[in-house]
Amino acid sequence: MQLFIALVVGAAFGAVLDRIGATNPSVLGRMLALRALGLMKAIILAIGVALLLTFAGQMTGIVDVGHMSVKTAYVGVFLGGMLLGFGWALSGYCPGTGLCALASGRRDALFFVAGGLLGAFAYIQSYDAVKSTGLLEPILGGKVTIGAVPGSKFEGLFPGLPGDIVGIVLGLVFIAVAFVLPEGRAGDRAVTVPAE
Repeated sequence: MQLFIALVVGAAFGAVLDRIGATNPSVLGRMLALRALGLMKAIILAIGVALLLTFAGQMTGIVDVGHMSVKTAYVGVFLGGMLLGFGWALSGYCPGTGLCALASGRRDALFFVAGGLLGAFAYIQSYDAVKSTGLLEPILGGKVTIGAVPGSKFEGLFPGLPGDIVGIVLGLVFIAVAFVLPEGRAGDRAVTVPAE
C-alpha cells in the first residue's frame, strides 16, 4: 500500500511539475537567470507553507517530532550543492524535473538522466577516495538544527533559541518573499523550447 501511495503522489507531483513548466529547460533557465520568477515564487511559497505547517504541527502535537530528520552538515554537502547548481544551470534540469521531463517525452532529458546515473556511478566508485579527503567529516556539530526543537533527538546550534518558532518565522519570511517577488523583468517575453 505504501508503494502504491508513493506512486500516486509521485505521479501527481510530476504532473504538477509538468503543468507549471518545470520540465521545460527554457523555463528553468530563465528562472536561474532571474528573468522569469514565477516558478521560483512557487518553489519559495511551497517551502514556506511546508515550514509553517510542519513546525506549527509539531508545536500543537499534530505532527510527531520523532519523524523529524536532519541531514549531517559537512563540506561535501556544500560542494555537492554547488555542483548541482552548476549542472542545473547548464542543463536546465534538476534531478526531479529531469525525470519528469523524461516521462513527458523530452529526448534531451534522456541525456540528462543518463549523465546523472553515470555521475552517481562514478561517485560510488570513488567514494573511499572522496571520504579519505575529509570532505565527509561532520562540521558544526553534524546533525543539528538552528534552534532546539523540543522532543527531537537533534541538538540546536543555539540551544536557547526555540526551533519551532524559528521554523515558523522562516516559513512566514519565505511566504512573504514569494508574494513580494515580481514575476519577472519588464519587457521580457517567455520563450519555450518544445519537446524534441
